[in-house]
Amino acid sequence: MTVARLSGITYYPVKGCAGTELSEATLTRAGLPHDRAYAIADEKGDLRWQGSDPALAVIAPQLTADGLTLRAPDRDPIPADSADVHAWLTDVLGAPSTLVRCPAGNSGRLHVVSRASLDALNRRIAARGAAPLPMDRFRPNLVVDGWDAPHTEDGVARLVVGGAELAFTEETIRCAVTMVDQRTGLRSGPEPLRTLADYRRADGGGLAFGAYFEVRRAGRVSVGDEVTGDA
Repeated sequence: MTVARLSGITYYPVKGCAGTELSEATLTRAGLPHDRAYAIADEKGDLRWQGSDPALAVIAPQLTADGLTLRAPDRDPIPADSADVHAWLTDVLGAPSTLVRCPAGNSGRLHVVSRASLDALNRRIAARGAAPLPMDRFRPNLVVDGWDAPHTEDGVARLVVGGAELAFTEETIRCAVTMVDQRTGLRSGPEPLRTLADYRRADGGGLAFGAYFEVRRAGRVSVGDEVTGDA
């Protein structure tokens, strides 16, 4: 049997925007540090999301010891604490936008997707004559490679990876965000929702792909760590 290993760690400093890949991280009971610590609100105060604002995908946040900086194609980077950051976001998104802090604990769960699940989906998409999709369409926090069966993440109650222990909470119900090309910020559906509708309908409604986990034991994790799971 192939040993399952952690093959990707990503956190999203600004909700809905591009992620930052890591080679290692410390998982806390609140999840990945700084994951979705910020968000972008519209003129009513509602948080923007890629389903209605796909251009969020091309905003690349960079979080360092000096603070948060935002980048986007053909624009100068801007610090999050700049007086001009809201005008910058408004220009990128084409509508009034404000950078806001998310409440503490907003990032308490981790989104886990296995490579086997994506490979199985892409085989079905290819059978339709469509192009395969990259993992970033599903915006996972942790990617597991090496499980023999697709959707193993749905059926494990507990995962141990590195020094951390995770507990299953629920399947991830997918939405229109999965139809957004994360590199261009353009909606390019109907995949994967069209194909997921063929075989991944959840009992409670919606289309399931991936799973959410909470951190039961905090610890350090690294790409390459072995992943073990209990049903």
